[in-house]
Amino acid sequence: MGNTKKISALLITFNEEKNIREVLENLSFTDEIIVVDSFSTDRTMEIVGTFKQVKSFQRSFKNYTDQKQFALTKATYDWILFLDADERIPNPLRQEILGIVQTEKETASAYYFLRTFMFKDSILRFSGWQTDKNYRLFKKSKVKFAKDRIVHETLIVDGTSRTLKNRLIHYSYSNYDSYKSKMVKYGQMKAKEEFRKGKRTKWHHIIFRPTYKFLNHYLLRLGFLDGKKGIIICYLNALGVWSRCKEMKRLTKEYNKL
Repeated sequence: MGNTKKISALLITFNEEKNIREVLENLSFTDEIIVVDSFSTDRTMEIVGTFKQVKSFQRSFKNYTDQKQFALTKATYDWILFLDADERIPNPLRQEILGIVQTEKETASAYYFLRTFMFKDSILRFSGWQTDKNYRLFKKSKVKFAKDRIVHETLIVDGTSRTLKNRLIHYSYSNYDSYKSKMVKYGQMKAKEEFRKGKRTKWHHIIFRPTYKFLNHYLLRLGFLDGKKGIIICYLNALGVWSRCKEMKRLTKEYNKL
């Protein structure tokens, strides 16, 4: 198998001791695994060190785009499989990935993965996540990350994109506090990103935007069909929007003092 049919699997991590062993084992079908860690304070790197075939780097975290772009430069092969530590590839998806990489036919430049959102150990079927998808498999030579995005990074693709049939499993919600912390962090980073682009917040945004987010996901995106799980996820996603508006308000206030 030539280098054009080999896969570099990439991960960026920070305090992922609960996930790291399982995700590295899950990626064992790839030809290279690279971990870029933001100086974890738990056992993440200790566990990584037990996987002798894994190449690891420690680097200060600036933002998601910057960290992922760095990881991309460390990849040996053109085919990239970029996962988050809380994502898993079930066997049907693994076979689909290998089928694409090893085919002699023309392939797309990048592939979206649909994701099954796991609420602890049960599937969240609605609440806005039913159409969730992200780029996870792509050719390094055909993509680059948009530099103006620091969270929910955007891949700029030279060529066609397709969506794989089989779904990735996303263990995003392990407990209330960790998911809440994640949503608040994303909201604050998104505020900084938008502020740099010249966007400013109005007094009413902090009320109406989180409210719209909750109602949209709970009613229009059928979150109520997920029961108590749907209420929790829709509330925390709305909290992320509230955090973004609050941070934007703070940044605007500081800017106006200058």
